[in-house]
Amino acid sequence: MLLTSLKFISEKREKDFNKLNIYTAEELCRHFPREYLDLTKVTQLKDAYHNDVVLTLCEVIGVTENRYSRRPFVKAVCRQNNYVFNAIWFNQPYMATKLKPGEYLFYGRVQNRDRLTCTMVNPSVEPAEKNVRLKGLIPVYPLSGTLTQGVVRTAVLQALAKTPPDSYIPLSLQKKYSLISLKDAYLKVHKPANKEDVASASARIALEEYFLLISAFKVIKGGRDEARLNHYSVTEKQLEQFISRFPFPFTEGQNSAVRDIFENLHSPHKMNRLIQGDVGSGKTAVALAGIFMAVKSGYQAAMLAPTEVLARQNAALIEKYFPDYSVCTLTGSTPAAEKRAIKKGLDSGEYKIVCGTHAVLQTDVAFKNLSFVVCDEQHRFGVAQRASLSDKGDGCDVLIMSATPIPRTLSLIFYGELDVTTIKDKPAARQPVSTSVIPERKYRDMLSYVSEQAKQGNQTYFVCPKIEGDDEGTVMSVTELYEDLKAKMPGVRTALLHGKMKDKEKNAVMTAFKAKEYDCLVSTTVIEVGVDVPDATTMIIYNAERFGLSQLHQLRGRVGRGDKKSYCFLLCGADSEEAVERLTVFKNSNDGFEIAEADLKIRGGGDFLGTRQSGRVLSEIKNLKFPVETIFTAKAISDEAFSGAFDVKLLSRIAAEKYESLKDVTLN
Repeated sequence: MLLTSLKFISEKREKDFNKLNIYTAEELCRHFPREYLDLTKVTQLKDAYHNDVVLTLCEVIGVTENRYSRRPFVKAVCRQNNYVFNAIWFNQPYMATKLKPGEYLFYGRVQNRDRLTCTMVNPSVEPAEKNVRLKGLIPVYPLSGTLTQGVVRTAVLQALAKTPPDSYIPLSLQKKYSLISLKDAYLKVHKPANKEDVASASARIALEEYFLLISAFKVIKGGRDEARLNHYSVTEKQLEQFISRFPFPFTEGQNSAVRDIFENLHSPHKMNRLIQGDVGSGKTAVALAGIFMAVKSGYQAAMLAPTEVLARQNAALIEKYFPDYSVCTLTGSTPAAEKRAIKKGLDSGEYKIVCGTHAVLQTDVAFKNLSFVVCDEQHRFGVAQRASLSDKGDGCDVLIMSATPIPRTLSLIFYGELDVTTIKDKPAARQPVSTSVIPERKYRDMLSYVSEQAKQGNQTYFVCPKIEGDDEGTVMSVTELYEDLKAKMPGVRTALLHGKMKDKEKNAVMTAFKAKEYDCLVSTTVIEVGVDVPDATTMIIYNAERFGLSQLHQLRGRVGRGDKKSYCFLLCGADSEEAVERLTVFKNSNDGFEIAEADLKIRGGGDFLGTRQSGRVLSEIKNLKFPVETIFTAKAISDEAFSGAFDVKLLSRIAAEKYESLKDVTLN
């Protein structure tokens, strides 16, 4: 059903919804709230903590406006009994005429808290005697363009009335597991009576999604044990001789992974293996051992990376350890004439190893005898993308590498079609990164340390969670931070990197940083994927409480890549109990698997398995908070549905349709 079939949705508003990837009424039903305004109780400000979001009743006693500062604002002086505080609105000049002396309900965030006073930033306002809005539990949605919360709330409820969702779980299983109807779950998420409604409804919707996803994986898994077509002639002695080329001894974890690959390649079935290892555990060296087994046996090998910088880094490494074999690099920026020559060389067999980005997946890239495929940083590639590369050869063996640890219990579900090898240890020479939470009073000292490190030839990453700041002023944008750091560290060469830059610009900045043309790199999380910069010894993360623990661990893994002692500094914009608990776990551990388990326990399945971890198929439910047990229940229901007692053909068709949309799905 088209969006314009709903009341009050004009073509202009339809375009604003399109910017949120919402094109139909059915998709609008899946536009879940990012949070809820809890307007069920009024709080006394003297009892509120810094960064608390509260509803409070107060008296406005004076209003002033400043239109000429960099960020124009309106300020109200307010009183609650004998407690006086300020409320401030940025870029909202109409508040100056809206507020008159009298009683109001304010809903917003408490900032600048000290013993005597505080400030509320951009609170919602309603005259106390006319209050009709600030009541109950109110959903807050992601917005775009000119959309308002009121417009989205009205549109979502209309869409639910006209296109209620249907469940694909067999009715008897819904009854057996005491599941509420999917329609009721959607209504409770979008119009909850209380927090319990939100919790139960979120779990029900998530269960439906994971039921379909896990069922789709069952369909994919059906062809797992394909007979081996390529036969490898490499002996264990030849493999040992290759490994001896490395300037360091392999760890037990690396040796175990190499043995798994060797056994796979000499088994009756083709390999489909995941190497899961923490940052710095030496997965790339293991992959090179697999590539050696292929090219030594007369075949071609391909290594896929998510970025051009990483692809070229892999190519340089392969050229170093494979001097007897021709290696090429194929990326989107490869000149046209060079691309034609590379494609011709791959088709003829002249090139034995190719390192590349998504450019390798193009239909006109053909191989003479491709047998071994490596997907580096696999969380950036979907199922179909990996399949499209392996389909360029007959019966290709596939090795997938992931540096984002996932708890073993979940890996058994989401990696069901893969054999999994986990590398737990790290090379002995690699020092753990020391992590500290930096209080605001030490901020200048930290910048002085960075300046001193730059003089010594050491480099620093500064990471922001957002490209743009927020209206509340609690998150500094990456561009604001870049300008601020240039002003405070004038002798330090600083570069800027973020996701809105063109790929060519990002590659140029990253290459220059690696070449030590810059001392500091101010960036969003685009630097998360593992480029080695040996002289990067300091990682500074702003608003660290806004990142998942596993993502923080990935960011921390960008430093300590060489033999120098390295440090990670966390700047926290909130002091809530959960934020303190999470950052304490992160600060006290360098074990990615331990951190992943803690993240799962603290934040639940909704945060841990969000957009990045599970791709576009689950992107809509990233705002839902639900216990991880929901996923295991979904697996149990899927197992029963596929046991033969129900219409497996129907489930397989539904799952297959889901699989078609899995081209962007990532499994960790």
